[in-house]
Amino acid sequence: MRPSTFSIVAHDPSDTAWGIAVASKFPAVGAVVPWAEAETGAVATQSYANTSFGSEGLLLLRQGQTAQDVLARLLASDPGREKRQVGVVDSRGQAATFTGGECFAWAGGLTGPGFAAQGNLLVGPEVVEAMASTFIVTSGDLPDRLFAALLAGDRAGGDRRGRQSAALFVVKAQAGYGGFNDRWIDYRVDDHPNPVLRLGELLALHRLYFGTSSEAERLTISGDVCRRLQGMMRHLGYYDGPASGEYDGPTRKGLEAFLGNENFEDRTDFENGRIDAPVFAHLSRTFPD
Repeated sequence: MRPSTFSIVAHDPSDTAWGIAVASKFPAVGAVVPWAEAETGAVATQSYANTSFGSEGLLLLRQGQTAQDVLARLLASDPGREKRQVGVVDSRGQAATFTGGECFAWAGGLTGPGFAAQGNLLVGPEVVEAMASTFIVTSGDLPDRLFAALLAGDRAGGDRRGRQSAALFVVKAQAGYGGFNDRWIDYRVDDHPNPVLRLGELLALHRLYFGTSSEAERLTISGDVCRRLQGMMRHLGYYDGPASGEYDGPTRKGLEAFLGNENFEDRTDFENGRIDAPVFAHLSRTFPD
C-alpha cells in the first residue's frame, strides 16, 4: 500500500508554530505522513513513504540544517527516492518539496513563504494550487490556515481514488495540554467517508473545549442565562431548585458538577458567576431545559 495523498507543511513565525495537514484514500494517514517538532521544523513523507525521513529529517533540522539541505541528505541515501514525495519546513520557515519521477500522476508540489504543498495520485495540479493559494490568503492561526488549505485541496478534487483519512498535527512550545508538552493540535480521522470535514469538526471541538474567550464574550450567570442553566440541570438531575435566575449556592453547586462532567470547568468562573458564551451556546443546543 502507498500513502498517495496531499499535504501541506508550514511554519507560522508570528506564533512560533510548525504543522502538517494531510488527507488520503489510505487508512490512518496521520500515522505515517506527519512529523514535527517545536522550535525545529516539520516533515511530510508520502508516496511509498519512507518513514525514516520523519525522524532523520527532524534530527537534521535540529542540527540547524536548512530545509533544502535536509531534503538533499534524505534523498541521497535512499535508493527508492524516485517513488517518494517529501515536504520540509525548517526552523526559519524555509521550505522545500520533492516529487520523485516514479510517483503516480498527477504528482507535484509547490513552495511559498513558510510552506510546502505536495500531492500524488491527485485529480490534477489544481489540488496543490488550491492548497497553496488558500494558505497564503487565509487569516488566523496556523491550525486554521492548515485546515483551510487542506479543505481547499479536498474541494478541488483531492486524491483521485477517493477519501478515507485525514490528520492535522501542529506543534508549539508548551502549547499542549496543561503546558506539559508541545502538541498543540493532534487530531486524526483514520477511516471516514468524509475525513476532511470530520477533521474540521474535531478542530472546532478543540476550540470549544480548550479555547479562551475575551471579557466581552463572557456571560454573567444571572437572569435568563441562569434560568436556562437551572432548567438544564433540573432536567439532568444536577439541581432540584426553582428556575429563579439567581446564582445562589445550590445553583453553583449543581453547575460545578454539571460543567465538570461536561469538561467545561476551565471555561467557567464559578467564583464570580461567569461562563464563556461559546460554551453556553453549545450547552443550549445540546441539552433541553
